[in-house]
Amino acid sequence: MATSEDAAPTPASTAAPAETGRGRVRLRRTALMAVPAVAAGAVLMALTAQGVLAAQFAISGMPFTVTADNLDGVGFEQFGSLDHMIEGSPNQGDTGGQVLVAVSAIKQAELTKLCQSVDLGGINLLIKAGDAGTPVTATDLTTDSDLLSGDASFKNIEIGGDASTFTKAGVKGLPGVFGQQADTVNIKNLRQHNYATTAGAFKLPNLRLSFSSEGC
Repeated sequence: MATSEDAAPTPASTAAPAETGRGRVRLRRTALMAVPAVAAGAVLMALTAQGVLAAQFAISGMPFTVTADNLDGVGFEQFGSLDHMIEGSPNQGDTGGQVLVAVSAIKQAELTKLCQSVDLGGINLLIKAGDAGTPVTATDLTTDSDLLSGDASFKNIEIGGDASTFTKAGVKGLPGVFGQQADTVNIKNLRQHNYATTAGAFKLPNLRLSFSSEGC
């Protein structure tokens, strides 16, 4: 994988490699895939099981889909984490209440034609914004995803760094966690399967909320 300016990985799901390379469970660490933002393939990383890196809240366990025609970001980081549900959550299934996710952090982000949908069981809660000439903007944006795809390019990317040393987006992972960071990121035809999103500020021009039989 190239680490020069504007490296453009081939679109790929970040979920698939987890089935083929989980790694062996150790006393205090569990293997977790690294997710170089829609890069072809994946590598393994270790993550302390107690880590809560991005979303400082209990997730519902109901995933939601996010799409955008284009995402431009300044200050980008990505590394692995565990999201946690409340004890006894009806949505935990066979997960034990924990979900392996890729945390993507962006200091400043613009998204064109944003769509978000949540399947409520036969009907979708649908949110659309940023499709009338003014993009959605966010600061200190983090998303916790188990699937991400698109056509990505980066400027001054660093792959394989220790997430606890990252500085590009102002978010730090745990010591020893594999990750990557870059000065800028652009992703066209973005598609994410998310469990959590946080932002310091989030502006959604031309916002519409509706219920629909179809999601994003």
